[in-house]
Amino acid sequence: MISRREFLQASVAASALYGASGVGNWARLAAQQALTQDQLLQFDTFGNVSLIHITDIHAQLKPIWFREPEINIGVADAKGRPPHVTGADFLKMFNLKPGSPEAYALTYEDFVALGKTYGRMGGMDRVATVVKAIRADRPEAIILDGGDTWQGSITSLLTKGQDMVNVMNQLGVEAMTSHWEWTYGTERVKEIVDGLPFPFLGQNIFDKEWDEPAFDPYTWFERGGVKIAVIGQAFPYMPIANPGWMFPEYSFGIRDERMQEMVDEVRADGADLVVVLSHNGFDVDHKMAGKVKGIDVILTGHTHDAIPEPVLVGETILIASGSHGKFVSRIDLDVRDGKMMGFRHKLIPIFSDVITPDPDMAALIETERAPFKDQLEEVIGKTESLLYRRGNVNGSWDDLICDAMLAERDAEIVMSPGVRWGASVMPGEDITREDIHNVTSMTYPACYRTEMTGEYLKTVLEDVADNLFNPDPYYQQGGDMVRVGGMGFAIDVSKPMGSRISDMTFLKTNEPIDPARTYTVAGWASVNEGTEGPPIWDLVEAYFRKQGNISLDPNTSVKVTGA
Repeated sequence: MISRREFLQASVAASALYGASGVGNWARLAAQQALTQDQLLQFDTFGNVSLIHITDIHAQLKPIWFREPEINIGVADAKGRPPHVTGADFLKMFNLKPGSPEAYALTYEDFVALGKTYGRMGGMDRVATVVKAIRADRPEAIILDGGDTWQGSITSLLTKGQDMVNVMNQLGVEAMTSHWEWTYGTERVKEIVDGLPFPFLGQNIFDKEWDEPAFDPYTWFERGGVKIAVIGQAFPYMPIANPGWMFPEYSFGIRDERMQEMVDEVRADGADLVVVLSHNGFDVDHKMAGKVKGIDVILTGHTHDAIPEPVLVGETILIASGSHGKFVSRIDLDVRDGKMMGFRHKLIPIFSDVITPDPDMAALIETERAPFKDQLEEVIGKTESLLYRRGNVNGSWDDLICDAMLAERDAEIVMSPGVRWGASVMPGEDITREDIHNVTSMTYPACYRTEMTGEYLKTVLEDVADNLFNPDPYYQQGGDMVRVGGMGFAIDVSKPMGSRISDMTFLKTNEPIDPARTYTVAGWASVNEGTEGPPIWDLVEAYFRKQGNISLDPNTSVKVTGA
């Protein structure tokens, strides 16, 4: 007799074989190098429940360029396991053809050349078209937002997230969880949440004073004759990765023991299907799926991973839907007798030149952007190099930001946060103010100037490295490696805490960093209250205006080993 796990494994295999995951369809399209909307949206309707998942949009309303990471290192059990596979290895793992639409959408391989063929991706008006198409096929499909929605653009910054709130309300979102939303502060989050037509979920958000849950842990749906519980999991490390003084009333954390209690509670109340809408990050969710029993589906977010097939952990499937509006996931499930018996999945790529914009959403987006049109479109400079951010240790956008701080703050060494959000700019394109804000817009942008000893610099790098490469995912607290300018270093990701960083070099003199010497250091996005300095976007803009055309050499200042 076949077990349910074996049945689910067969579902994963069937997804890949018959194109239900989208891979088979894309591979056929690659042969003809042509895309149509009908092909992108083709789906063999299955079962009795449909989920639509979007996450980590980072306030990108319009189509963008977005280069996937060249380096995504996994350590310990995660080594070599999706999503820690990139480029040619990724294509080989998922049997995808180089030069194909999926190669462009899912990897960094030949990004500039393929971009000329396949164009920009995303755009919430195109996402709306996809959502409406799915709902036309499956009217009761549930659309769920994984968070990091209200932050990441100049319009979201100036409206305190209201532009994204209006767009997501019109899209028809039915539940969400959170992360960067909290950087608008408690008062603003409460103001928005009080007006939302859907629940703002977080089983792991507690009121500090009363040590009790502060938001709904879960919500219920009755669809297709199935009783569905959706449990929310907000980003667990808010007060560490972001300024805790902005939301002092709340504590977060993974709280997997309480997650088990919530799963048991909804099961006892008759849940036939249990879905976790999470912003933990993929590796944290992978571990949680192995610890918490009774979860059918985890819709994961935070780490911006786009994986074309579900990952099975026990009897739980993990769905990773990318970021910045590049993808929408559709998951159809066969739920019978209180159990998920099978599924079909498709990671739908939002090729903006192929998918027709939804006119209602397009009109709303133009209305939201109209008051800021002059600011958005003002040309600040031009780039001859590809500007991108994603990658564990560096990106050309971050190199530019570091160069700007070195010049404009008269610093010897600079540090820039390893945040994952931020659209790319293609070689030969103008750099607008909107482009700059797409990689800098946040509510704590002050560029500080201070002094640090060489010894303290090593401590900072070691702390960040442990946050990223700790072998236990529960101690990985978000983001990529801090970016640096004016110095280089080597990092061995296989070493233990305190031993990963070596060969720290002061690039101005090409001499080793002196542990006892004090260096003038600039940085931005400090989580400390009261940090003073000009906003980072003003510094970058001033630097670009002086430079005119931007051209970058490859950054070889960071050496990675142990991967």
